[in-house]
Amino acid sequence: MALLRFAPSPTGSLHLGGLRTALYNHIYAKKLGGRWLLRIEDTDATRFVPEAVDGIKSVLSWAGLEYDFGPGKGGPQSPFFQSQRLDLYHAYAKKLLDSGHAYRCFCTPDQLSVKRERLARSGSKSTYDKTCLHLTEEEVARRVRAGEKSVIRLNDGETPPRAAITDIVFGPIKYSDAGISTDPILLKSDLFPTYHLASVVDDHEMGITHVLRGEEWLPSLPLHLDLYACLSVKPPQYGHLPILLNPDGTKMSKRKGDVQVSDYIKRGWEPAAVLNWLALVGWGTHHSVSSSPLSSPSSSSESFSTSRIDNAPDSTQIMTLPEIIDQFELSSLTHRRNALDLTKLEYLNKHHLLRMSSTHEGLESLARRIYLLYTSIEDIMNVILTLESRPTTVNDIPALAPFFFVDPDLASEEARSMIAPFSTLDRQQTLEAILRRLEQFSNEGSWDLLSISDMLKEENARLGLKSKVFNTVLRHALTGMKQGPSVPKTMTTLGTHRTLVRLRTAHSATMTI
Repeated sequence: MALLRFAPSPTGSLHLGGLRTALYNHIYAKKLGGRWLLRIEDTDATRFVPEAVDGIKSVLSWAGLEYDFGPGKGGPQSPFFQSQRLDLYHAYAKKLLDSGHAYRCFCTPDQLSVKRERLARSGSKSTYDKTCLHLTEEEVARRVRAGEKSVIRLNDGETPPRAAITDIVFGPIKYSDAGISTDPILLKSDLFPTYHLASVVDDHEMGITHVLRGEEWLPSLPLHLDLYACLSVKPPQYGHLPILLNPDGTKMSKRKGDVQVSDYIKRGWEPAAVLNWLALVGWGTHHSVSSSPLSSPSSSSESFSTSRIDNAPDSTQIMTLPEIIDQFELSSLTHRRNALDLTKLEYLNKHHLLRMSSTHEGLESLARRIYLLYTSIEDIMNVILTLESRPTTVNDIPALAPFFFVDPDLASEEARSMIAPFSTLDRQQTLEAILRRLEQFSNEGSWDLLSISDMLKEENARLGLKSKVFNTVLRHALTGMKQGPSVPKTMTTLGTHRTLVRLRTAHSATMTI
C-alpha cells in the first residue's frame, strides 16, 4: 500500500507552501488508495519553536487534512519526532562508516573556511579537500578517545553508480552535482543528523513509498539517491512541487506574515476555498523543459507535452476536496513557479460560501462557526435579530457590529471623536447613574427591551441632559462606534454581564482623566 508523508520543521507558523505540500500528499495518498503520516523534523534545536507543532496540527485540522499516522494518533512508524530517533541515525551512520561509504572529519570550522578559500582560489569546484579521509583507523580511534569533536561525512568518491529516475512531476531527470558540497556532512558534531541522513533513514524505516516535497529539495536528490545506494535499500518515488511565489514574483517565506496560514484563518477564509485555491495553482499544463535548478527532463520523452491537459480544470473552478482528489493528476502540474493570486481566492471563497449556504446543513455549519469564534449561538441569533435588515451576507454580521463579538476599542479615533464635545462631568454622571440602575436590574432579572428603554428615559430626564449627550455617552461605552442599533437594543443583546463590564470600563477611564 502506498504511504506518503508530510514532514515539516517546527520553526514557526505553517505557511501556504507547507499547506499545499500537505494537501498534495493527502490528495495523492487518497488517489493511490494509500495513507499518509505527519513527521516532525525537529533536529535543528537552534530554530525549534515549541508551539509550532500544535500550530501545524491545528492548521491541518482546520483544513480537514486528516493524517493517518503521526503525533497524537500513533502508528507502527512511531516515534514521529526526529529528535526521538537519534539512535536510529547513529546506527545508520555506523553502517556507512563500516562499509567505507563515510568517514569521520575532525576539521574545525576555521580550518574548513581556510580550505574552502584555498580551493576557490585554485579554481576548484570542491568545497573540501578530503583531509580526514586519509586518516588511519588508529589515528581516528585515538582522536575519538581523546574527546575531539568530529562530524561524519559521506565519501562521495565511493558511492555506487546512480540509477536513472523519473520525477513524478518533472519527468526524467539528468543529474548534476552542481550545488552539492564535497563529501557532505551526515552527522553533526552535536550527534544530530543533517536533513539528508535523517530524511533518507526515516523514509526507509517508515516504509514511505512516495515523497512529495518542494522543488527546493530537487538539487539534493542526487545526494539522497547516493545514500540509498550506499545503504543498499530501494528509494521511494520522488515528486517535487514547483515553488509558490508572492504576487510580486518573490519567493514565499515564513518570515513574511502574509503567507502564514494562521493569518488566513483569522481573516475568515473558508478552508475549502483555500484548498481549492492552492490545488489549482499551476494545475493544467505540462512543459517539456523544466525550470528546475537541478536539471532538465529528457527531451526524448513524449509523455510530457506542452499541450493543455484535456481534463484539467480552470484556475477558478469551484471544487470540493473529494472533487479535487477525483480529478487531480500530479503529471498535470506545470514545471514553472507560480504566483498566488488573491483575487482568485476571493472569487473561490464567495462561491464556496454560496455552495455551503444552499443546504440547511451547510448554513447551520456556517452559523455555528461564527458563534464558536465569538460567543454563544443564542447570542448570534439575538445579534441577527437586532441588526434586522442591515447584513447582506452572513459574513457581514461581525463587520457591521463587531462590538457584539469583541470589546470595543475606546482608544480608536472614532471612539475618541464621539465624546470629544462632552464634558467629563456629564460622562461620569451618565455612567454612574446607569450603573446604579443596572445593578438593580441585574438583581431583579428584568433584562428586557421595554424595561431597559423605560429605565433609560427615566434616568435621562432625572439628569436633565440632552438626549444626544446621554445616548452618545452610553453608545461610546458600549460600542465605541457612531453607528449601530439603538442603545436599548444594544444593551439587551449584549446582556447584563457584558453591559456592566463595558460601562464600568468606560467609567474607570473617566476617573483617570
